[in-house]
Amino acid sequence: MPHPARPTTVPRVIDIPRELAASQEKFNGEAGRAFIAGLPEQAARFLDHWDLGPDGPPMHGVCALVLPVLCADGTRAVLKLQILDEESEGEPVALRAWNGDGAVRLLDHDEPTGTMLLERLDETRMLSRLPDTHEAVVTIAELLAHLTSFPAPPGMRRLGDIARGMLDQTPWALARIPDPEARRLVADCAAALREVVDEPGDRLLHWDLHDENVLASDRAPWLAIDPKPLAGDPGFELWPALDNRYDPDDILWRFDAMTDILALDRPRARAWTLARLLQNTLWDIEDTRPVDDAQLEIARRLRGRGL
Repeated sequence: MPHPARPTTVPRVIDIPRELAASQEKFNGEAGRAFIAGLPEQAARFLDHWDLGPDGPPMHGVCALVLPVLCADGTRAVLKLQILDEESEGEPVALRAWNGDGAVRLLDHDEPTGTMLLERLDETRMLSRLPDTHEAVVTIAELLAHLTSFPAPPGMRRLGDIARGMLDQTPWALARIPDPEARRLVADCAAALREVVDEPGDRLLHWDLHDENVLASDRAPWLAIDPKPLAGDPGFELWPALDNRYDPDDILWRFDAMTDILALDRPRARAWTLARLLQNTLWDIEDTRPVDDAQLEIARRLRGRGL
């Protein structure tokens, strides 16, 4: 079968989505502005370097520009360009470890810039569009059960270090939460974390497997994308699926389903899940945002659950 025609010239003008520029400005300041300013040149350089032809309009998330491309042999792929930081530098390491088994396949990688060439999945078939939220939760849990069966590669960021840093920041955060009930709830989350912090685990975690980071493909029903990998306990993975398409009356069902599928000890999984509220709270306070009511309710229901 002939390969799709590929453009013979590479355009030097890349459309930068305004939403991506705004998010880079918000989260990365001057570094984000510099990244956006350099994106057209960087994209053109890697289109040349890997002999790629543009194959559709740019896509983006909060942090990265994703360009659909065709490889020289006609393979459909995407070029992902992002700021290199402690989260993004671990992404190709995790993707190599999984090697396409439950996650998007890494085709090539430029270590100095963090630029990646990835297999192209079907961005029109995202797990967040699945009508049945229970089916979506089960899908995420099944992916997590597989992905976290891999040991974390050497040098991966460690959950234990992050967790101890969170506990160090807790007194500062509590002093900045005006509502007494919310303050008590966040303090309880910190107390739960203290019970497990000395056994942080050594599995390869995705850390951000929400339902917009799961796409369909021709070779597998669902695959994970965009990991922010850590070495740690799989219980730290559950929060996004509790928060996706938030339903307070569904929290405990989701938690029970996921801990069953991942075969997790529920008290430990609850402690690590409450740690995610602490992490989110620290970020909210750093950004001068109020603590989110829905997140507080997730923690409230898990805290009140006898396990």
